[in-house]
Amino acid sequence: MIKDECYVLSNGVKIPKIAFGTWQVKPGDEAYNSVSMALKLGYKHIDTALAYENEESVGKAIKDSKIKREELFITTKLPSHIKTYEGAKEAFMTSLKYLDCGYIDLYLIHAPWPWSNVGEDCTKGNIEAWKAMIELYNEGLIRAIGVSNFRPEHIKPLVEATGFVPHADQIRFFIGNTQDEVYNYCKENNILVEAYSPLATGNILNSPEILKIAEKYNVTPAKIAIRYCLEKGTLPLPKSTHEERIKANLEIDFELKEEDIKILDKVHNPELDRKFRS
Repeated sequence: MIKDECYVLSNGVKIPKIAFGTWQVKPGDEAYNSVSMALKLGYKHIDTALAYENEESVGKAIKDSKIKREELFITTKLPSHIKTYEGAKEAFMTSLKYLDCGYIDLYLIHAPWPWSNVGEDCTKGNIEAWKAMIELYNEGLIRAIGVSNFRPEHIKPLVEATGFVPHADQIRFFIGNTQDEVYNYCKENNILVEAYSPLATGNILNSPEILKIAEKYNVTPAKIAIRYCLEKGTLPLPKSTHEERIKANLEIDFELKEEDIKILDKVHNPELDRKFRS
């Protein structure tokens, strides 16, 4: 079953193929209850971020689940505006305190620039933050490190300065918006692509092509969207606060035929070419 399957990162660390996303999940009861449901239903990978302001609630749900720590995979992120060595270390320790889980499985730089100034050149700051993350990784506080929303031109300076290639890049990836340049670069360099917003926040689920293929497989359009990400070798992060959808998003035990993947490859909605935000 897909919930028991893993990818293997370039350093040998296993990472569950589907993660439960918590972006825009409110701290408190909403985050606690949704993560609790996800864990109960079989999710082993939980994705959060310091910027989501729900790490404490996520951590409490994890602890209260009584699931052994080593059976879970927890991802969190360095806030996009923090671009210093000391700032990165401080932010990490804050996340570790909030999550109260002993160590972090995957830690990501949330974006190559502050969300308040998308496109700003923060190469120097990203390198400083990356150096801090490498140290935390070598100390055993993090099992894998990576980036989010980074393009090749953002990743290359990190590697050139440190010799350390990110283990993952979490990008906005869904049917009709697959960021081919980033995707191909990551594949060529053994960087796992994580697909956030695999349902395009619901905006692609009424696509005629997707609806037709969903009918063919007798599944929901959402399942087709998630399966598509898996067929591309990416790691989808579906998010929901509704138990029925949380459950359904993990039940992706079917495969798409090559002919249908090719149809989905051609689906595109220009309205979805908005700026990144996760």
